[in-house]
Amino acid sequence: MKIGFIGLGNLGSAIAKRLVSVGEEVIVWNRSPEKVEKLGLPSQPTPKALVQTCDVVMMCLFDSKGVHNVLSMEEGLLSADLKGKTIIDLSTNHFNDVLTFHTLIEAKGGNYLESPVLGSVVPASKGELTIVSAGKEEVFLTCKPILEKLATTLFNLKVPGMASKMKLINNLCLGSFMATIAECTALGVACGIDKTELLDILGAGGGKSLVLTAKTQKLINEDFSPHFSNAAINKDLHCLQDLAYNMNRPLYTASVVKELYSKMKELGKGEEDFCSIYQLFK
Repeated sequence: MKIGFIGLGNLGSAIAKRLVSVGEEVIVWNRSPEKVEKLGLPSQPTPKALVQTCDVVMMCLFDSKGVHNVLSMEEGLLSADLKGKTIIDLSTNHFNDVLTFHTLIEAKGGNYLESPVLGSVVPASKGELTIVSAGKEEVFLTCKPILEKLATTLFNLKVPGMASKMKLINNLCLGSFMATIAECTALGVACGIDKTELLDILGAGGGKSLVLTAKTQKLINEDFSPHFSNAAINKDLHCLQDLAYNMNRPLYTASVVKELYSKMKELGKGEEDFCSIYQLFK
């Protein structure tokens, strides 16, 4: 089966490469042709042409604006006959926008599976993501063999919008943990504790987490090349703030964490990895 793929950023490229490495035939489209050339995979000139060629198209885009553009642009996905086609959306979307995507695609006869991923470039390249889906059970089960090549853990929350809400909630944990680990690291180094030893101790103690495991070496080396950017976590925490506002619920820790990543963007560090928040605390 041919799999179409749209969105060749850091995460999207890693996922596309993973699919190829496990024997899938992947055909791509990307707004920036140079990313297509760099990846070296066969491509189609438009999203419409891509979905006409492939029964399944995966999207991994920065935000809901990007998804809407791919759907609605001239020669976009919605300009094609989507009967019998399935769109798997790996993007982190706004919880309201994703409801529109379900409606638009289903109105054209297609299937839409909302499937944001937990994890970034390294687990994606190893097929070790977690994927949280929301959509019809029969669509999820049809897509499951593909998703299992990308993830070790799958969930289907079924109700449209729920996967996107869950992803935003997860990213509050992610951003909060990273900010706390960064501040602890900076404080410990200022005390005169060796950074490597400090992170080892945190990893054996209260800092033990997937976040610390993933970011220890990057913190030691101060390597802030992006796997998951400050701009991305900041965007997600803004969406989370919208969610809480709609529910008439206050946010406490989330408000502080969001502003820390907003500061990183203001400093011109939006495209750095989100572990670069360490620089705020040094």
